[in-house]
Amino acid sequence: MTAKLNLQSVIFLDMVAFPDCEKRLALNRSEHSKDRRLERAFCSLDHLDSLFPRTLFSPQVELCSTFPLSPRMTSISRRALLLVPRALLSRLMHLYDYPHPSQRGRIIRGYDRSHAVRTARMCVAVATALGHGAERLCQYQIACLLHDLGRAGLDRQLFGKIWSWAKEHGVPTRPREWRAIHPETTYGRETEAFLRCYRKDLEADGIAMTPWAKEQVEMRLGYSRRLARRLRTVRPAIRKMGVTWAPWMQQVMLYYYYPEKLASAKPWVRQLAEILVACEQFEAYSNQRRGRDYYVRKKETLVDAFAYLEKLRQEGMLSGAVMGALRRLTAQGEFDAILEEARGCAFTQGERRALRAMES
Repeated sequence: MTAKLNLQSVIFLDMVAFPDCEKRLALNRSEHSKDRRLERAFCSLDHLDSLFPRTLFSPQVELCSTFPLSPRMTSISRRALLLVPRALLSRLMHLYDYPHPSQRGRIIRGYDRSHAVRTARMCVAVATALGHGAERLCQYQIACLLHDLGRAGLDRQLFGKIWSWAKEHGVPTRPREWRAIHPETTYGRETEAFLRCYRKDLEADGIAMTPWAKEQVEMRLGYSRRLARRLRTVRPAIRKMGVTWAPWMQQVMLYYYYPEKLASAKPWVRQLAEILVACEQFEAYSNQRRGRDYYVRKKETLVDAFAYLEKLRQEGMLSGAVMGALRRLTAQGEFDAILEEARGCAFTQGERRALRAMES
């Protein structure tokens, strides 16, 4: 007999099962406070896994949308959601852990995993608004959760030194930008070209280009092959989790750095890829830690975030439909808590007014 788990129940399960995966900010809005009290009431249940033993990826589980919603549940369901069970989320996040190259037995914990979780929640909200079905959304959210897998092993200090230097010297940081300036570069060999051009300059500035340092370069300019290597390593573990990995999931993960790889993709795959880029960049431009470590940024502003997204739209990376859905959900307040958590502080009243006017 097929068990039915309606989508609103999944939403409710997200509220129940993930109270500790992200620390939300204590805001003074009454609706948020009420929801937090409701969450805490359910957080006391320590037998959730026994209540919900099957994952959304089991053939025995079927999604439907007939469950009647109370006003309270309607409020909860409007949030950007996690559709994966807590245990699966934890196992997926551990895929970001990476053995230290020179210290045997030491594991480099995955960098900024909360960024991946926040991005994945936003992506589901936008994809749902654009009409993508629940079954597809489950696989899509897993791809979004793992979108930074090619950067497993990121060394915050060394990575920051290399790419701070690159920014100061006007060196492109994405493969397509590199090829635009250096068209003679063989496709897929941007990392090697970077090292040929700048190794001596980097070492003169005290940044030794060791094999580990080269990997930090590859995390940006050679992202496709590093992601492919990492996926080959972890795919057996992914299978053991009961997750079916489809080729389109890797395509979606590569779109930001390699839009040309989706030139012949189905329209729905391209749209999901655009959503990931839009949400990931929106979160990243609001992310205090990532801004400091990754983008060499001292302050997060909504103006900068949407200016960059608009630039991507003008370049053809983002469609009007995706941008429209993102703006609409932002104006409705769907992402307020996520973005405030990313930046580490609450929005000012002025920022909140700007967000509410985003759709116009």
